Amino acid sequence: MKLSITMRALPALAACAIMGSAAAQSAAPEAVTGNAQAARDKISMCIGCHGIRGYKSSFPEVYHVPMIAGQNAKYIEAALKEYASESRTHPTMVGIAKSLSEQDIADLAAYYSSLK
Repeated sequence: MKLSITMRALPALAACAIMGSAAAQSAAPEAVTGNAQAARDKISMCIGCHGIRGYKSSFPEVYHVPMIAGQNAKYIEAALKEYASESRTHPTMVGIAKSLSEQDIADLAAYYSSLK
């Protein structure tokens, strides 16, 4: 008798497994596409340091701030995500990166990579 109950349950279990797998795949995040135009409203926090040639930050120590115009978009995205996760540790950048959404990061990367 146990064998017949188990045999009857298999199709239902298989259906649940398939549905669960499909749900997990549909819940996967879609790739975020950067929009350089949308970033124009988001760059004010960047240009104060990254828009000045030779600028040096004095917090927490004297630090040469790199120009990011023309930098590769994937590099900018990776750097911002590393600051957000605190893999990179500059306090100002950590605070800024943590305030950004995935879309903000993609937009900023698209904007700065489009500059020459």
